[in-house]
Amino acid sequence: MTSDHREDGDGSRQHLLAGSIANAGEPISFDEVGQIDGFAGSSANKGQEVKVFTRLALTSDEPSFHHIANSIAHMIRAWVSRQPVAFDVSDYKFVLLRLKPDKTAELWLDTAAVALKCIAARDVVAGAAVFQPEIADLISMEFPCVEFGKQDKVLCLFRQAWGFGLAFDMNPSGDLNMEAFNRELGRLYRQLNFRHLYDVVGDPESLDKLMACGWFPFVEILHREFADILAHHADGLVLDEVESSIVATFDQARLDHMLSRWMQKPHFEVKKALLSECIEAFIQRRPIAAIKILVTEIEGILNGAYRALYGKAGKTKALLAFAIESAEARTGGSGTLFLTTEFNRYLLNYTFASYDPDNLKEGTVSRHLVGHGDAASESYTLVKALQVILTLDQLAFYT
Repeated sequence: MTSDHREDGDGSRQHLLAGSIANAGEPISFDEVGQIDGFAGSSANKGQEVKVFTRLALTSDEPSFHHIANSIAHMIRAWVSRQPVAFDVSDYKFVLLRLKPDKTAELWLDTAAVALKCIAARDVVAGAAVFQPEIADLISMEFPCVEFGKQDKVLCLFRQAWGFGLAFDMNPSGDLNMEAFNRELGRLYRQLNFRHLYDVVGDPESLDKLMACGWFPFVEILHREFADILAHHADGLVLDEVESSIVATFDQARLDHMLSRWMQKPHFEVKKALLSECIEAFIQRRPIAAIKILVTEIEGILNGAYRALYGKAGKTKALLAFAIESAEARTGGSGTLFLTTEFNRYLLNYTFASYDPDNLKEGTVSRHLVGHGDAASESYTLVKALQVILTLDQLAFYT
């Protein structure tokens, strides 16, 4: 998200060239705003101890949000009373406050350019429109055209998807970490924009039922077909019809695109012949061949990446941990749309579930069931083949 215009000193609005970025206007400046060290986290009488938040990031779903947001609004309203034109911060979508060490302040009201730092799911050309399905993960929210000093303090209040996010850093150490602050803003943005997703993965029972069907919020379907899966799952409906329609969306062009994305990774590229054969088998509606090829190659692909980094092969659990750690190194931690913690559970409990020949899981095509020849014939369906393809695709984003 960026501004596509700017306002010159005479008030005229000048459109920017595609791919360029600038603020849409100037901030409102305040003199002598005083020293703000934090916001009270509890009530206290004179002489009593009180909790003071110096750093915080929360959404409007959390009870304390409204008390702090109102306090901020009252504080800014007091400053505004000294301005020739009155306004209310609640009227704006993005409120950015920069507090300087000289006790002056800059207030940006929908005028600071905003950028979302994302991992692309597809090739993106500078200046081209980017739609949600092209975004694999959202890492941070930034203000690229506002300069922050190391001793500054920062506060941001924004509206997104019928909710609000609020983050501030009163910088008690005098060493402002804007990268960390931007990541917190990104986290709030994800929480607000993808509530439906986090509600599901935050409920272990619901997530386990979804995983038992072989489904997961895979990157490739997250912003597309997963909504239908989620709706049917939430209502307890049979997935057969929606699964068939999803399989139909994976045509030659879409699968070829996924294959080309895999080939950009050396540990995938060395398996090109096998992976191409798997895709061809799926297109030809031969799920047995597709599953047999791919399920047994996932571990080898991970081992290729592991060996390239550590100079030796790894055992299964080490490889899965390596995949999760690699993804979190890219995103800065868990909790992003990559859902690394949850996908680790999917891998351990579904794709690489422990093998017990006396207690076989019906309808699954796990690595060990297929490898030991114990997966039931009726388990080799196009739906299961697609789930295995999507599992490998997820790992292509991770490693």
